[in-house]
Amino acid sequence: MRAKEKMIELVMLLCSLLTVVTTAAIIFVLVKDSIGFFREVSIGEFLTDTQWTPLFSEKHFGILPLLCGTLLTTFIAILVAVPLGLIIAIYLNEYASRKISGTLKPVLETLAAVPTVIYGFFALQFVTPLLQEVIHGLAGFNALSPGLVMGIMIIPYISSLSEDALRAVPQSLREASYGMGATRLQTALKVLVPAASSGIIVSVILAISRALGETMIVAIAAGQEPKLTADPRESVETITTYIVQVSLGDVPQDSLEYNTIFAAGMTLFVFTFLLNNISFWLRKKYQNRYE
Repeated sequence: MRAKEKMIELVMLLCSLLTVVTTAAIIFVLVKDSIGFFREVSIGEFLTDTQWTPLFSEKHFGILPLLCGTLLTTFIAILVAVPLGLIIAIYLNEYASRKISGTLKPVLETLAAVPTVIYGFFALQFVTPLLQEVIHGLAGFNALSPGLVMGIMIIPYISSLSEDALRAVPQSLREASYGMGATRLQTALKVLVPAASSGIIVSVILAISRALGETMIVAIAAGQEPKLTADPRESVETITTYIVQVSLGDVPQDSLEYNTIFAAGMTLFVFTFLLNNISFWLRKKYQNRYE
């Protein structure tokens, strides 16, 4: 029995180490090929140049246009997902009966299971024509349409995690609020949401990380024009879209143009790494706040 337990312990340890090794391998590949890129392009040019045209005859290697497109679509998605996700979480936790909650939550979470290529064509074929009827000057490829659809896609990340955070709030806080004459809505907004704020913030940060790394929706509906713009009506290109574009095989491997995808990928990795560490820090900082 003792040997069997040791064997199970070893298997569990190996499974845990597998994630660490995989992460380390990803970082190694990104760093190794990014170094090859930065040997020919200075970090200053990469971070400050306002043009990204590595595949043109006149080459520029400024990541800002790609970063701008990525942040613009992500910002639109968060504007959609945060209020809707939080409203849904409050409803499921405080208003919905157990039967309704048990039905709606799994249905809602199927949004995260829909292939993103389907979302992309939905944005291009349905949402964009609909928006063009009400917004003058909206391009066929634009940042607004994929941003809105991406927001719908990440709603389950916010609603599910926020609902779990609200459910974890001690019942004594609810009872104390009701005892002071507060309504159910006042209790939800002024007591439960602040009490569960760390979990809600973590859910939002994880949703932002998911939106930053989205590929197919923006590749299909946002276009492939790297522009330094904050106008959601215009076509933009995100970091992930560019990586897909170059990875199709038209660019020779080990060339400077090919190595741009690793520099762009490293930029995206740094962003998501920072966001995930911020969410971990927030959860650790506030996990005992209301105990």
